[in-house]
Amino acid sequence: MQRISKEEAIKVICRSEELGINFIDTARGYGISEVFIGDALKDRRKEWIIASKTMARDKETMKTEVEISLSNLNTNYIDLYQFHNVKTMNDYEKILSQDGAYSALEEAMVAQKIRHIGITSHSLDVLRIAVESGKFETIMYPYNIVETQAYELFRRANELNIGVIAMKPMAGGVLTDGTIAMKFILENKFISSAIPGMASIKEVEENSRVGSSFVSLTYEEREKALSDANKLGNEFCRRCGYCAPCPRGIDIPTMFVIRGYKESYNLPTWAEERYHAMKSSAKDCIECGACEGKCPYNLPIRKMLKEVRKTFNE
Repeated sequence: MQRISKEEAIKVICRSEELGINFIDTARGYGISEVFIGDALKDRRKEWIIASKTMARDKETMKTEVEISLSNLNTNYIDLYQFHNVKTMNDYEKILSQDGAYSALEEAMVAQKIRHIGITSHSLDVLRIAVESGKFETIMYPYNIVETQAYELFRRANELNIGVIAMKPMAGGVLTDGTIAMKFILENKFISSAIPGMASIKEVEENSRVGSSFVSLTYEEREKALSDANKLGNEFCRRCGYCAPCPRGIDIPTMFVIRGYKESYNLPTWAEERYHAMKSSAKDCIECGACEGKCPYNLPIRKMLKEVRKTFNE
C-alpha cells in the first residue's frame, strides 16, 4: 500500500473485495499502509478480516501501538494482532515476561480491541516453540517455490488448529510468474492464507483467479517452478539465521531483505533509511568467511554483501 497513492489503494482494496478477497495484512512498520487501509474499509469493515502487527516487545509500548493501529485503521477492533518478526529466543522470552507485550494483548482481548493473537518470524526455531506454547492462534513464515523449509512446522501448526499464513509468496519479488507461485502455495493443505503484496488491480485479478478457480500445477508449470527454484538457489537467502553471529555484528539476512525492498519492491527511500540506520552494514564486512562456513545452502555471502554495498552506493 505504501508504494501507491491513497486513491489507488482504495481502488485495489475495493476490487479485491469484489473478487472475494477478505483478509488483509498490514503492520505498524509499513509506513502509511494502515491509514490507507483504514480509509478504504471505512464503510465496509464487516466484510474484512484485518490483521496488523508491531515490533513492540514490552507491555506499555504494545498498549500504545494497539491504540495507534485502531485509530489508523478506523475501527474499534482488529481481528488479528501479531508480534512482528520475532528474531531470537531473547525477543520471544521478553514478549512473554511479566511486563512483556503479550500481557498487553491479553488485556486488549478482554477489552474487545483485538480478537486473536499471532506471531511472525523468520526463525523456525522460535516458531517451533511458539506453536507448542498454546499462546498463539496464528503463525506467519515465508513459504514459496524457493523456501519450503517450514513444511513440517506448518503440518504441526495445522494439527494444533493454529492458522498458517504464508508470507513472501513471490520470494521477496524475485519470482515473476504469480500464477505458478500462488498455485504452488495453495497446493499445501496446511496453509490457511497467503499474503502476496498487491499494488495494482491487475495483480489482484491475477491472484484472485488462482484462488477462485484453483487447479493444481500442470506438469509444465511444476517443471518451471523447479527450474526457477534451482536458478535462485545459488544466491537466495532463506533468512534461516545460521550464518550468525557475524564477528562484525552484521545482521546478514536483513542486509538482503532491505536490498530486496529497494530493488524488487520499489521502496528506495524506505530501504535507504533502514539500511543506513543499521549499526553495522555490508560495508563492515571483513570477508572472514565465517558466515559461509555455517550457511546450510552454501551461499556466496561475501559476494552477495558486495552486491548490497553497490545497491546502497557504498
